[in-house]
Amino acid sequence: MTVAQWVAVGRASDVPPGCAARVVIDGVPVAIFNLDGAFYALDDTCSHQEASLSEGDLDPDRCAIECPLHGSSFDLRTGEPLSLPAVEPVRAHQVEVDADGVLRVALAEDEDAA
Repeated sequence: MTVAQWVAVGRASDVPPGCAARVVIDGVPVAIFNLDGAFYALDDTCSHQEASLSEGDLDPDRCAIECPLHGSSFDLRTGEPLSLPAVEPVRAHQVEVDADGVLRVALAEDEDAA
């Protein structure tokens, strides 16, 4: 089993509550979301069609992001689709804020690489 490597991607203050940011880690576009001070990270590309989830609408009541292209929603905690047309999940990544306020992400392994 491979241990995930933490990568600093900015400061927590760079992503205000209710907002999202897009970063690229090792060539992988990642969307980082701040939901009332809790941070989540998902692959930034919708599993249904090429669209940036970081440009979607946050749904705090469901802890979800809605894709801006066709309206599929994904659970921010797991990446599981919550509505059609998406039926495949997006990868959810570990995210943390260290004591200095630095936002760090550890990419989840690809299912195919395991």
